[in-house]
Amino acid sequence: MSRDEVEVIAKEVAYKGHFSIDRYRLRHRKFDGSWSQELDREVFERGHGVAVALYDPDRDELVLIEQFRPGAMSAAKMPWYDGSPWLLECVAGIIDDGETPEDVARREVLEESGCSVSSLEYVCKYMASPGSSSETVFVYCAQVDSMQVGGIYGLDQECEDIRVFAVPVNEAMEWLDEGRFVNALTIVALQWFRHHQERLRHAWRTAGL
Repeated sequence: MSRDEVEVIAKEVAYKGHFSIDRYRLRHRKFDGSWSQELDREVFERGHGVAVALYDPDRDELVLIEQFRPGAMSAAKMPWYDGSPWLLECVAGIIDDGETPEDVARREVLEESGCSVSSLEYVCKYMASPGSSSETVFVYCAQVDSMQVGGIYGLDQECEDIRVFAVPVNEAMEWLDEGRFVNALTIVALQWFRHHQERLRHAWRTAGL
């Protein structure tokens, strides 16, 4: 199936704020070759994002951040959610007009952690929740120097209050197995890193000699 197998009959902006919601009336081709009935669907237009796992191969440390998330605050009202509105995460950000995902990766690493990227490797892209949102996340792994990492970062105009810290890889992997990371972009990035750590450590340490 391709995008040509979808007919958009009508589209309107149902809500416009910090994010927006578009309402579609559509139909699509079915697997038997016929067309579906007309459907009304809302799509959450959050924008498209980039996530970056930060790794120092010389110290074998990952650089992580912690920040308040309103979605986690809302989820915390549910009886089955026992987490905090403050989440442990990888660096991440939204792609602005005129930027490439790699541009955003380098910009967000500096803004949110104070680190500069020495090497950058593309990992994958995935859709965060394709049943209701258009958001696509591009995942990278970046080589950084964690020696001076620490403090509070983020942009005042975006009300960001981001705690930055370095943690040994083994400890971060224990946190991953314990379920301390609950947002998808961080889990995706760290699970990929787990399987590529030795290759990256060898390649990036050798490159720095």
